[in-house]
Amino acid sequence: MSDKSTSAAASATRAKMVIERTYRARAKELWGLWTTKQGFESWWGPEGFRVEVHALEACVNGALHYDMIADTPAMIEVMKQMGRPSSHKTHGRFSEIRPHERLAITHVIDFLPGVVPYESTIVAEFFPSGDSVRMVVTLDPMHNEEFTKMSTMGFTSQLTKLDKLFGSEKR
Repeated sequence: MSDKSTSAAASATRAKMVIERTYRARAKELWGLWTTKQGFESWWGPEGFRVEVHALEACVNGALHYDMIADTPAMIEVMKQMGRPSSHKTHGRFSEIRPHERLAITHVIDFLPGVVPYESTIVAEFFPSGDSVRMVVTLDPMHNEEFTKMSTMGFTSQLTKLDKLFGSEKR
């Protein structure tokens, strides 16, 4: 099946990816990193990338619009070699909000040449215990296995920014 004909139904047949970390933090601190402009910009994006947030409304159906920007010479070169721009606009919405417990962000994947736009959801759940919080992140599969793997690797990479900030136990 080509990328052009891949549908959301096809990606739904692949397993969701689950990534867990336990941080020495409070749920409120982690929540703020997902739901505020300053927090989101401080960690979102794999190593070698950063984001500039244009809209972040942490409420159900609230907008999340940002630019994903390669910000190291090495990553800019990688993007160039792949024939991709060094930045792209990304937009989505908060599709679920339960303060300090659970949120879902549904992104519109419309920036891949030759791929019919589709939605992909990230769910983050927070489980406080004493002086730490277990964060469980569930990623929808992407339109094909290669991009699902890249998405998972990218998200895991961006979590290293939180790992450095809070310390973590990976699962």
